[in-house]
Amino acid sequence: MKKLWWIINGVWLLLFSGLAIFIYFREVDAAGVVQTSELRWLSLALLGVVFIFVAIIQLIILFFLKKPKS
Repeated sequence: MKKLWWIINGVWLLLFSGLAIFIYFREVDAAGVVQTSELRWLSLALLGVVFIFVAIIQLIILFFLKKPKS
């Protein structure tokens, strides 16, 4: 079960890294708005908040996986 947890975390890390690179290098978003540096940083900050939320959930899951069985 713990090996699956690590695989899922690896997939999350690749997903967030890919999205961060995509956000940083895109010039126009889906709505057609030209991406200024402020908008890029705002988008990356929002992605960071989502990353922190997912990381907290993953740490809670890890806590229950490491809990010794009695």
